[in-house]
Amino acid sequence: MAYVPILKGKAGEFLALGHASAEVQAQLRPVMEIVPDLELRDLLETFCEHAMENVPDGMVLTVDCGALPPDRVLKGDVGGPIARVGESLGLRGVAMSPVFRCSDTDEVLAEVARVAAAHRNGACLRISSAADLRESIPTGEQIGDLLRVVRLAPEQVDLLVDAGPVHSDRTREVLAEATRDTLRSLSCWPWRRLCVAAGAFPVNLTGFPRGRATPVTRQDARLWEKVVENWSGPQPDFGDFGVTYPRILPKSRGTPDPNMRYTTAVEWQVFVYPRVRQGNDDFFCLSEDLVNSPYWPVTGAATSWGDARLEDCAQRKRQKAGGGTEWRAWATSHHLAVVTSQLITTGRP
Repeated sequence: MAYVPILKGKAGEFLALGHASAEVQAQLRPVMEIVPDLELRDLLETFCEHAMENVPDGMVLTVDCGALPPDRVLKGDVGGPIARVGESLGLRGVAMSPVFRCSDTDEVLAEVARVAAAHRNGACLRISSAADLRESIPTGEQIGDLLRVVRLAPEQVDLLVDAGPVHSDRTREVLAEATRDTLRSLSCWPWRRLCVAAGAFPVNLTGFPRGRATPVTRQDARLWEKVVENWSGPQPDFGDFGVTYPRILPKSRGTPDPNMRYTTAVEWQVFVYPRVRQGNDDFFCLSEDLVNSPYWPVTGAATSWGDARLEDCAQRKRQKAGGGTEWRAWATSHHLAVVTSQLITTGRP
């Protein structure tokens, strides 16, 4: 079973992906969402540069441009975001598989077809079973029309069923049933791979107590288990949204308090510390407390690249404690390692 992390296509997430161990890389089928950012001069080129620098050789990057307007960026350009990213990644030697949706326009689907033909890695059909973005389950005729437009057979397409945010037992039960309904309705098609994904991390860290760890249940992992518990078809891969909220939010302003979203077997332990010392030096204290806590794994710094950076901070081996991008990278690195290890050893996330 593969692990399908749906990650925001930012510097921190790419750093974590680039520093994943060979064992972790072998289990990953990452989906990168391109996040709108008006402050970047060329968002798509920045994304592609991060991909070139960090995507491991031989890994296929599934790219989701769904949050971007589909218009041509420049007059006379090669096309919309999917076409531009497909061309740019191809020139950089990064293998790509584009994401498409039932709601995409014919022009967008035509770009998906061109990119899929150029990269020869198929595509990913993303369907929402989420409460906040619930889509009607497409009919067989609609699926057939979609596949004809993108010029792909179902055996060349990954089906990703996205259950969206899940933050309670009750929500989990409802979403699990909706997700199974979607799988049942679409199981007649011989998809290349299936994946069920959800996200359980809160919207932000507002309201979290400062100076200590706070547990947050990984309801996304529990939802996947609930789905497969009563599902008789092919076992879907596990997908989540790493250590972030599943929806793309407006860009935050200001400097975040020192924090670490630290994944354990069944929950996150969220450390948020008040800003007392100069710069981000409070993160040194946070790291020391984390390393000395019951949540620090027996494998210690060897767990992941991110854990090694945290131990360096705890032992004051770094001159600077990093900032938001580094903290997200280290947290994501640890998360990828923990989830991958659990999937390998237990078959469960």
